[in-house]
Amino acid sequence: MSLKNPIVGLCQQASFMISAAKVDQCPPDEGLEVAFAGRSNAGKSSALNTLTHANLARTSKTPGRTQLLNFFRLDDQRRLVDLPGYGFAKVPIPLKQHWQHHLEAYLGSRESLAGVFLMMDLRHPLTDFDRMMLDWSQASGMPLHILLTKADKLAFGAAKNALLKIQREVRQQWGEGVSVQLFSAPKRQGVEQAQAVLAQWLGLVEDAD
Repeated sequence: MSLKNPIVGLCQQASFMISAAKVDQCPPDEGLEVAFAGRSNAGKSSALNTLTHANLARTSKTPGRTQLLNFFRLDDQRRLVDLPGYGFAKVPIPLKQHWQHHLEAYLGSRESLAGVFLMMDLRHPLTDFDRMMLDWSQASGMPLHILLTKADKLAFGAAKNALLKIQREVRQQWGEGVSVQLFSAPKRQGVEQAQAVLAQWLGLVEDAD
């Protein structure tokens, strides 16, 4: 490996910008941003914190605490976005509907969105929400990268077999536009691979292809 991934330095200086309950409260739609999505119990906030070497996103033993669009500044033209967790939180139905409406509005309208990281618990992958996000990615042509989180919860061989099975299913149903990797926040497994995707989407490195 040669030069240090340029995303590392940017991530280390990441800072909170703003929380938005609605799309019209988001920062100006310019530059590039990468969003982090996933069910509320998929380890989304832990993954975001691990990738940035910071304690940006609030983690909680109560799934579903991310109820807003949370923006984090990397530099003047680059941001990360922690999207509302979905599908598990014990909150009133109207609030869930509010989240879904504004999540869809964000995904459908944000011109600066360069790609989406989708967190899936390796032990419970491809839920209805995950499939909805994959369908949206395919229909919109938006790059999507899957982090199979909590990979440390399975033995190495079992985790590798699960990865291969999920990669095969994703390729068959959603084509080559979606990439998949194993990830563990506590073990820092897969961090460099995920950061390489971030760097490419945020225009910090040339596309390897």
